[in-house]
Amino acid sequence: MPQTLDQAQEYASKWLEIIAKSEVNETEGKQIIEESLYNFAEHFNKGWLDYRKSVTEAGDWAATEWTGSGAIFRDVLGREYIDCLGGYGLFDLGWAHPEVVAAVRNQLNRTPMPSQELIDPLRGVLARLMAQITPGDIKYSFFCASGTEAVEGAIKLAKMYTKKSGFIVALKAFHGKTMGSLSMMGKADYRQPPGILYGGPVYHVPFGDADAVERQLDICQKVGIDIAAVLFEPIQGEAGAIVPPDDFWPRVRELTKHYGVLLIADEVQTGMGRTGKLWGVEHWNVVPDILAVAKSLGGGVMPVSAFCSTEEIWQCMMYPNPFIHTTTTGGGALACSAAIAAIHVTLRDRLWEQAAAKGDYIMPKLQELAAKYPQIYHSITGKGLLIGQHFHDAEVGYKVAAGLFKRGVLVAGTLTSAHTIRIEPPLVITYEQIDEVLNRLSDTLAEVAKTIH
Repeated sequence: MPQTLDQAQEYASKWLEIIAKSEVNETEGKQIIEESLYNFAEHFNKGWLDYRKSVTEAGDWAATEWTGSGAIFRDVLGREYIDCLGGYGLFDLGWAHPEVVAAVRNQLNRTPMPSQELIDPLRGVLARLMAQITPGDIKYSFFCASGTEAVEGAIKLAKMYTKKSGFIVALKAFHGKTMGSLSMMGKADYRQPPGILYGGPVYHVPFGDADAVERQLDICQKVGIDIAAVLFEPIQGEAGAIVPPDDFWPRVRELTKHYGVLLIADEVQTGMGRTGKLWGVEHWNVVPDILAVAKSLGGGVMPVSAFCSTEEIWQCMMYPNPFIHTTTTGGGALACSAAIAAIHVTLRDRLWEQAAAKGDYIMPKLQELAAKYPQIYHSITGKGLLIGQHFHDAEVGYKVAAGLFKRGVLVAGTLTSAHTIRIEPPLVITYEQIDEVLNRLSDTLAEVAKTIH
């Protein structure tokens, strides 16, 4: 029913008072849950809400997150969960890392956003840091807010530099859901409903198949189709932590140089240490021409992303028109302060090494469980703390996710593999917490196994 502006102001005022509270009592918590369920169903996305409720089997009092620290978060009723989802790669540093929060708070007390006309220092600081930590001779960066914006920028940059329009991408790939990025997605279920997307030719090949990449490049060259770039994730995230053969990335690098096309690495989910290296491509000592990063770059506190490239390629971003690609809010002072702090913590604590060690610890134990329950598991894949549990069917995967949630562990599925449940916790998760997750997973599997005939 129509609402008045006075009612809207009153409703906003009410929620500002709630936001100011660090804790709420049980009655307030249940009211917040009920109101959240109504708001999501009536004003956000009822289908999204129905999916979440079915996976968690949360019952009357669906979990409504409220606060968190490290790898633990609590819902509005005070119930505690171990986070093995990590915000889909957002919380590499855990929930509300105090040093990142402090950096943002300090900047907030000075000025939240720049004028856009003068030079704001933090954007330059972050760009210099990105040049120092990215592979090879990458030197320049442009900052935005989300992974799909970073991929869009990478696509645009590749087209401007090469003056070509075609792309080769992977089946089951995920690169974002804005129109250009969506064109590159490897699952047609997401591409088809909007209709016509990116106007240039896009060719999908099996991920990890360098021969298929070579065949496609050769065909395009022979028939006169210009390819601007090859775009891959180092390890496919939404497909279920799919690791390519060891010769894949080196061969693709050689092929792109041979055919005169650019190589784009989508490090939105794999970057900043997630897979056991600071950048996913470093597992194969490959240097891309363009790199996209997001998610954990903001330290789990602010949304910030970037696409980065070399000085040679970046010339088309600077001349003749340095305003060829701009954004009003991307790379704002709060976002940059969070990213600067996140980089500092990641480098100081060498979080990629923690991810590698913890991945080496958990993977064999998951393999043991998979061997114990062959009627449940198809396989375990991944590197570092980007891990996919692949089940024989989606229903079993949902049962495992729901059973874990019932036991206080948050996991989730993936967008391009219906049979997969990811394990993607904050890199700061402790070994004690990992052991507890494994214990609860073991209990869940024993319960699920009884339902399978």
